[in-house]
Amino acid sequence: MTYRLAIFDFDGTLADSFPFFLSVFNTIADRHGFRRIDTARAGELRHYGVRQMMEHVGMPAWKLPAASRTFMAMMKENAGAISLFDGIADALRFLHAQGVLVTVVSSNSEHNVRTVLGPELAALVAQFDCGMSIFGKTSRIRAVLKRCGVAPRDAIYIGDQGTDAEASRKAGVDFGAVHWGYATIEALRQHGCADEFTTPQDLHRIA
Repeated sequence: MTYRLAIFDFDGTLADSFPFFLSVFNTIADRHGFRRIDTARAGELRHYGVRQMMEHVGMPAWKLPAASRTFMAMMKENAGAISLFDGIADALRFLHAQGVLVTVVSSNSEHNVRTVLGPELAALVAQFDCGMSIFGKTSRIRAVLKRCGVAPRDAIYIGDQGTDAEASRKAGVDFGAVHWGYATIEALRQHGCADEFTTPQDLHRIA
């Protein structure tokens, strides 16, 4: 199925930031008073949804905004060390060349997204809507649809978390699950996927 509008998540979808997330998690946990994780068991954590992960480390919902701001600040200081997944740059260029509107809806900051993308790829993005709660993407997806003048049926949100799938469903757009992100594809399938992308090169078929 082809789409007029491709809405991308950032962390774990465009950017390979999971190693950085693991490297700073325990520092953030100490600062905000929730449990550390055993980074050697990172593979197990990929099976956890966001809510499960918060429960696992004893993080109440009210601490999430402050912890997220700390993560974004730490990423800002280290953005030069974070790369896009291999094939993402070519996929974004291809979609743009085919006339697909490329947008980003991410809980990360627009500054971090633009920095990791770099000037050339950032210029291909028609809309950035960033910095919301990881649970607050539905309204942002709807806002992007409205600003772009695209009906929900002609758009797809591409992400790597169950929360992305939930936001897509509530906004009435298809959800495309990537195999290379934070969550396992098995976990994402539990939420329902209109499409799956095994490699970034598979994103070409959106057009």
